[in-house]
Amino acid sequence: MSETAVIDPTLRRWRVGLVISGVLSLIVGGLVLLADVAPSNYVGLAVWFLGALIIHDSIAAAGVVAVQIAFRKAGRRIPFVVIAILQGAIVLGAVMALIVFPQIYKSAIGANNTSVVPLDYSGNLVVFYLVLGVLTALAVAGYLFARRQKSRSSSRHD
Repeated sequence: MSETAVIDPTLRRWRVGLVISGVLSLIVGGLVLLADVAPSNYVGLAVWFLGALIIHDSIAAAGVVAVQIAFRKAGRRIPFVVIAILQGAIVLGAVMALIVFPQIYKSAIGANNTSVVPLDYSGNLVVFYLVLGVLTALAVAGYLFARRQKSRSSSRHD
């Protein structure tokens, strides 16, 4: 006999709502693309989407899975919130790379107009990653400190 999973009606409504909003976002994005982007730029846009897919699948998703596997092997010693903070930092870092890599590439090949890529994007990306690492460490430390304080106060009241 197969067991049928019973889905909470609220969860079902959320799922349906998220699917509908995702489909509507895709439709709006497609219409905006057709209205605002010249057909001559479609190839460049396709290359950018391919790069986004590669970065997502090879860096972001792989990093999140690697963190999950590493911490699952550590057992229940590492709280879920810590894992979520680290995974969020990995995703944020991958998204930032996706945004900045085209500027780094354009800086490398040169531009006729210096105002097109006026910043040191490589250096700024390194600084971003350093700040992201520090903020991630602070978030983890803050959570662990608050958790320890909460457990100390609850153990005093027992």
